[in-house]
Amino acid sequence: MYLYLDGQYVEEKEAFISPLDHGYLYGLGLFETFRTYNGHPFLLDDHFHRLAHSAEKMGIVINNYRREDVTCIIEKLLKLNSLNDAYIRWNVAAGTGEIGLSTELYTTPRIIVYMKSLPQKTLKNKQAKTLTIRRNSPEADYRLKSHHYLNNVLGRREVGNGTDVEGIFLTEDGYLSEGVVSNLFWVKDGVVYTPDLTCGCLNGITRQFVMAVLKKKKIRVEEGKFRLQDALKADEVFVTNAIQEIIPIHIWEQCRFPGNNGGMVRLLQSDYAYWKMRLWSKNDLLLNP
Repeated sequence: MYLYLDGQYVEEKEAFISPLDHGYLYGLGLFETFRTYNGHPFLLDDHFHRLAHSAEKMGIVINNYRREDVTCIIEKLLKLNSLNDAYIRWNVAAGTGEIGLSTELYTTPRIIVYMKSLPQKTLKNKQAKTLTIRRNSPEADYRLKSHHYLNNVLGRREVGNGTDVEGIFLTEDGYLSEGVVSNLFWVKDGVVYTPDLTCGCLNGITRQFVMAVLKKKKIRVEEGKFRLQDALKADEVFVTNAIQEIIPIHIWEQCRFPGNNGGMVRLLQSDYAYWKMRLWSKNDLLLNP
């Protein structure tokens, strides 16, 4: 597989990083995961807007985002890897420095773009499992999509490698947070609920898209602190991420839900299918008449 590494396109076996990179030594690194649809990188502007804010939090100085530059890299990698569409991870590591914690800005970060083929099977439903391990506190005042992933790895180990089961984190105080690789939503009496960002969940790009769709359709959304029983009493439950899209939950704690027969899920999946080859940002959706 070919990678993009600091301006060069190299085969995976030829890609190396310095042992003094602080992305490796101290976890000072960030990434965005997204995919393409017929070559279009869905919600690319939103991914890079989040990346820029996260880099600022970490003291990593990155070049101003230019859509044309990013899409050029993606197109070249698709061609080199003989892929029509792909799973893409855009990674920013702090760069090399002395051993020891630094208070200085990182002005020469390392950019690596990974690409792999997409899963062949599309998930129609998932089972949810409440994790015993609790969601850790965010790295800053809100969660960054950073290299700090041990909590997620431990959550995945608890539920196993099957993609049809999603582990759901609770906070230390027992509030719902998010899935191991997803954001959590549920529906009750026509209102859509989701944990707010004080519950330690990532402000996922697909999460933001779903909330923009609901706002456009004038469907009420409630963000807040909720208990497990609030979700288990729901009419529908679903999870979201940028690769798997919008996936309904059909069973959780012996409670059964309509899964892909749920009306809200079908509505959102239909909108996702319509916009996935059109949108660069959720803001375009809100501005579109």
